[in-house]
Amino acid sequence: MKVGDVANAGAAGNGKPLDGIRVLALEQMQALPYATQLLARLGAEVVKVEPPTGESGRGSLPGMRDPYDRLVGATFLRNNLSKKSVAIDLKNPAGRDLVLRLAPRFDVVAENFKPGTAQRFGLGYADVAAVHPTVVYVSVSGAGNLVESPYAEWPAYASMAEAVSGIYEYTRPEGQRPRANPVGALGDISSALFAVIGLLAALRHRDERGIGQHVDISMFDATAAMTDIVMNLGSLGVEHLLDNKSLVLDTFQATDGFFVVQLVREHQLERLAHLVGHPEWLSDPRLATRNQWGEHVEDMFRPAIERWAGEFTKLEAAHALSDAGIAASPCQSSAEVRVDPHLTARNMIVELERTDGVEQPVLIPGNPEALRDLRRARDAHPLGGRAHRRGAPRRARSRRRRARPAGEGRRDHRPARRVADPLGHP
Repeated sequence: MKVGDVANAGAAGNGKPLDGIRVLALEQMQALPYATQLLARLGAEVVKVEPPTGESGRGSLPGMRDPYDRLVGATFLRNNLSKKSVAIDLKNPAGRDLVLRLAPRFDVVAENFKPGTAQRFGLGYADVAAVHPTVVYVSVSGAGNLVESPYAEWPAYASMAEAVSGIYEYTRPEGQRPRANPVGALGDISSALFAVIGLLAALRHRDERGIGQHVDISMFDATAAMTDIVMNLGSLGVEHLLDNKSLVLDTFQATDGFFVVQLVREHQLERLAHLVGHPEWLSDPRLATRNQWGEHVEDMFRPAIERWAGEFTKLEAAHALSDAGIAASPCQSSAEVRVDPHLTARNMIVELERTDGVEQPVLIPGNPEALRDLRRARDAHPLGGRAHRRGAPRRARSRRRRARPAGEGRRDHRPARRVADPLGHP
């Protein structure tokens, strides 16, 4: 589907779960922008606050050129659907004052600066709560704000949180270096999900008790929670993923690539043995207990499975194994994911029209939260209503709005819903 398309249009009259919730987001890069995009897709009105030069996600690579010939990076494009935007210089006291005047018009005020930065701007929880006592204030940072941490001064990209979580070392193959950032922005997206859960709980609590809340998310905490096997299995004696010999969990080769198999129960071994033509495994003392299975991947399982799979594509092998009740999936390439029939059927592949004359659209994952009686999609382009004005004059760059002192024009007193579009134009 394309940005702007609607799925399940018949449910339009039901509204969306977060209709009426307003979010003022002082955000950059991925962790908080991902969270607020989820909120926007569920009906919240999200107003993104950027510095006059634009937030750092706009400069990420790869990217495309906007209608004003400015770089717009992939990080910005995939995390800012359906938001409004306003440029405010938070380092300027007038900018701080403007945010504090806007805050009472919003249910949620959120920021993802380095710990302590919002307080230095005069925009920490205490500052905002002083003008808006029932605010739900959300902070997303590397080390968090509510407890002192030895990591508080560290810059916090996703890979920093992932490394500290232990997952790089836990999954490192013997004799090889740890692989950095193996699954994309796990540290960012896990933090975003916990931020959404926390703020929704805080909104519920506010509605019940009439009190505000500071929801504080540490990327290091969130990633440790998402990689729970590191702490949990380690405490049970499995200090490294390769030390876990009680299962078969590996990739195997087919005619056109690889597929993954996870074998963790005795009945699955029985089915696999018959499928690949080795019924003798069922009486082999080497496989008598699950604790021994992992020791025989290379000398028993791999030769047999790959000999059997030599007649199949990776998808055919996965189908055959799944039909037999064995967990398996093909290891897909990016090109295969972009045309995957499951993702296509569930509107998880969203086409974003480019603004630089390139015909191939930018692809963005859709919203995985599929509520049956909810109209889905109709995401708005992250570059706003003027996204399709190719060749617009460069002088428009100078029109980005800056915060003005109180009383220096009507803009300070307009409702927040009338802020500038994501390009900063009125």
